[in-house]
Amino acid sequence: MVLGKATAESEAGQLPTTEAMVAMGRYQEELVKAGVLLSADGLHPSSRGAKVRFDGDDRTVVDGPFTETKEVIAGYSILEVASLAEAIEWVKRSPNVSPGQVGEVEIRQIFTAEDFADVATDEVRAFADGVGEQGQES
Repeated sequence: MVLGKATAESEAGQLPTTEAMVAMGRYQEELVKAGVLLSADGLHPSSRGAKVRFDGDDRTVVDGPFTETKEVIAGYSILEVASLAEAIEWVKRSPNVSPGQVGEVEIRQIFTAEDFADVATDEVRAFADGVGEQGQES
């Protein structure tokens, strides 16, 4: 998963230019043709969002905007690649949708069922397979 970090401009609701959107569209088209892109979306500013904090059984809702812009996610892409190195190579080819500004993305690996092989019970695997409790024998 590639997480695009917010900037002051994206948090202010400023949209990329038409040229930047076309460049990103071409890049994403290249990802699709290579069979790498599974999903991608941009996110509205955090002022339109909320956080839910968990503390034991308590839940606290904190409305946006969130103060640390550099920690806010502005968009994401899910790439299916063989390695972190391949993901980095694809991301390095991405256009900068905010020319003249410093942007940053974070690349994170998504867990798969195999990552939990040592701790997953049959019950857990049933949920991972989309069967849930309905598929469990009682």
